[in-house]
Formats: sequence, structure tokens, C-alpha cells
Amino acid sequence: MSDLPHEDDQPDPLDSFEEIIAEETTRDPDLAVIEAGSRTLRTQGGTPHADVPGRPEDPEIDRALREVETELAGRWGETKLEPSVSRISALMDVLGEPQRSYPSIHITGTNGKTSTARMIEALLGAFELRTGRYTSPHVQSITERISLDGAPITAERFIETYQDIKPYVEMVDSAQEYRLSFFEVLTGMAYAAFADAPVDVAVVEVGMGGSWDATNVIDGDVAVVTPIDLDHTDRLGETHAEIATEKSGIIKQDATVILAQQPVDAAQVLLKKAVEVDATVAREGLEFGVVARQVAVGGQLLTLRGLGGEYPEVYLPLHGAHQAHNAAVALAAVEAFFGVGAQRAEPLDADTVRKAFAAASSPGRLEIVRRSPTVVLDAAHNPAGAAATAEAVREAFDFTRLIGVVGASGDKNVRGLLEAFEPIFAEVVVTQNSSHRAMDADALAAIAVEVFGEERVQVEPRLPDALEAAITLAEEEGEFAGGGVLVTGSVITVGEARLLLGKG
Repeated sequence: MSDLPHEDDQPDPLDSFEEIIAEETTRDPDLAVIEAGSRTLRTQGGTPHADVPGRPEDPEIDRALREVETELAGRWGETKLEPSVSRISALMDVLGEPQRSYPSIHITGTNGKTSTARMIEALLGAFELRTGRYTSPHVQSITERISLDGAPITAERFIETYQDIKPYVEMVDSAQEYRLSFFEVLTGMAYAAFADAPVDVAVVEVGMGGSWDATNVIDGDVAVVTPIDLDHTDRLGETHAEIATEKSGIIKQDATVILAQQPVDAAQVLLKKAVEVDATVAREGLEFGVVARQVAVGGQLLTLRGLGGEYPEVYLPLHGAHQAHNAAVALAAVEAFFGVGAQRAEPLDADTVRKAFAAASSPGRLEIVRRSPTVVLDAAHNPAGAAATAEAVREAFDFTRLIGVVGASGDKNVRGLLEAFEPIFAEVVVTQNSSHRAMDADALAAIAVEVFGEERVQVEPRLPDALEAAITLAEEEGEFAGGGVLVTGSVITVGEARLLLGKG
């Protein structure tokens, strides 16, 4: 695979932002977020490796961290929910409401939340603010979920934070019908760690939904809604509108709401909620968006329109139109946080914005972890995410034969996921990760055979065997041909593959 752009594929210059908008305003602008600015070019490149913490080298610290992980694992997992914020509210109360000691940017949506959060964090840090970021799930280490100043907290600090709040957790446990869950305790740890730092601003990603998510004891100054699609339908609803109703719960009184492109029925719900609480709304494609996008080596070159004006020549070292849109959303969120478009008319410093985006990373999102053959990891786990990943692979890589390694969770729309990848996979190796939520490899294979045909499906229940099989298949193209491997289907699958391939 060459790392040089295909000059023959360069199209004519992209239309202006206004022309793109004019093409796509056939719907009521108050009910739809316009899908504008996703024009593409073709070339290749690679996402730079992002550091993800591994196990502590000190055996005593590693032992202590494992003890904390074991205690947390003994609680309700992230997929077992009792939809209420009563327990986390009680914990915040006994901790002295740490989440109210700093402003926050709260992020919900179906896909793109973590990447958007990391870009927001990078922008805020470039403007010399001390940041705290809380995201989930983690790729390899539980400490990834809580970051200070752009880096995961150390294992020592993670352990100390847990020990500090543990007596209060036990106090709340004893007074509630149900004990605090794994995610609720981690949320309490994050909010306490941010207050203790202290941070200037917290960037908080919801775990699931919005209204009753444990993170929703904050009142975000800025509420961000990334694209909504059908996922967790058993808990959030079976339509875009039902899911948007739950996610709209993070929109608080007088907040600024940054809306990514949305299905029309989801946009209706979100805009109605914003009106009810007197929130200010900025919509992608109207108040902000992607003006132009050109694929470059290792990422893409963007012109973004923010709330305060245009930001040209922004290099983003991440692949795909979806990441360009995430960047536009992140920029608008940070502008809103600084009052651009409201209290101040001038845009943010363009050079600082460029510096921040050039340093952005998102581990496990089209991340290259090996060459010859190229092995790419992507955490897509639902049909919408898989479709975005598939399109990004077509655009950014020149694979002549791509082998998929898929290990998915049993509670996902696995058929839809596989159907999204079918056009780009020559063959697929189905496997399973170590999670109790993992779909059995044989059950996954049965669905894969229906989608791909029996001759294109190989079953390797053990992930190490699946990786070896896929790499072997890709190598059949020859050292200088275009064979590659994409590992996908679950954040857990990607994290375990990352470790097996020597990252972290």
C-alpha cells in the first residue's frame, strides 16, 4: 500500500459552504440538521499511534489496581441498569457536590462521542485550560476513562481516588435499594478527581442515553449531541425520536446546544427540548459545519466553519468524513464554551485551533497498528458506525484485498454490522473477545454465512488465532500488494487485539 496521494483522483475545488447549504435545504431548517460538506477525495494515510496505558510496571501498584478492578467488577455491569440518578445523586451529596465546582461540556449521541470528546479536550488544552475528560468504554486500561490535562490518570491516582470515595460509596450502598453500579462508582471517581485536581472544565461523555445516565448530575454549560442512530433499542427506544427523547435529557436550562447532523425526527425532539428550557441551539450545516475536506497523508485537511467564522487549513490526523464532522462539532462546542457567537463576535485564534487538531488522537478508531500487511483497528459496533468506517476505509486506503476480523457483542445488531462491512471485506474471520457479553463465534458465523456466503467466512473462536488467520490471508496478496486486515465489531475486541499486536 502506497502512502502517496493519488493525484489523478483530485476533483475540482469543492463548493463553498453557502453553495453546499443551498443544495440541501429542501427540508424545514427548524426540523432538520442539514447534511452538508461531506465531499471527499481519495488517497492513503494512517492514524498516528496514540498512547494507551498498559499494566503498571510496579508489581505492588499492579496488584492494588487489580484489587480495585475486582471490587468494581463485583458491581452491576454497564449493561445492567436501573434507570435512575438517585444513587449517583446521593453519592454526590455525601461527597460535597464535586461536580458543581467546575463548568462542563456534556456529550451524548450514538456514534462519535469519544472522538468528539477527545477533540474538545485537545482544543481546550491548546487554549491553556486544565481539562478533565470522562469517557467510556476504555480500549485497554480502565484508567483511560478518567483523564487530566489530556492524559489518563496514573494507576496510583486511580487507586487513591477509589480509596478516597470508597467509604462514601459504602454509605450510599447501605441506604439504597440497589448498590451503586460499576459505572456510577467510576462517574463518582471522575467527578471527585476533577474537583481535586482542580480542573478548569470537564468534558463528560454519557455512558448510555442521557436523562437517567449517571453522568447527568452535572448541568453542562454546553450540551453536545453527536449523530443519533438505532442502538441500545431495548433500553432507549426503537425509533430515532424515542432515542432522542432520552438523550435530550442532558439539555439544561439556558445551555448552549451543539447539534450534529440528525435524522429529522430526532432533530424535532432535540429542538423542542431546547425551546422548552430556553437553550440556544447551533446546528451543523446551518450555524457551523465542514466547508471543504481533502484527504491527506495520515488524515485529512479541512476548512471548518465555526460560530465565529472560517478556519482554513486545519489538519486532522484521523480518517473519514465522520471524523471531519466530529471536528466541526468539537470546534463549535469549544467556541460556544468561550462565548463565540454570543458574548464575542471574533473567532478563536486559528493557529491555536490548527495546533490542537493536528495533535488530536482517538485510539481504536481506524488506528494502524501494523504494516506489511497493514492491520487497522476500529471500534465500530453498530450498523451506522460500521457504515461510516467502511466509507472511510474506501476513501483513505488502497486495499486490493481486505480481510475482516469481527468479534461482536451479543446485544448488538450484528447482521446490520456485517452487512455494512460486506462490500469491503473479501473474507471475514469471525471470533469472540473475552467479555461475557461476546457473541459466540459459531453463532456469529451463522449470521456471517448468510451475509457473506460460506466460502468467505472463517471461524476462529480465539482472537489470537483469528488475527493470525487474517494476516495470513492478507499476506497471500504478496508483500507489495494491497492486502490488509480490519479488526472491528467491539471496543473490547479492538482493545484485546491492540494488546496482542504489541500496543500498550
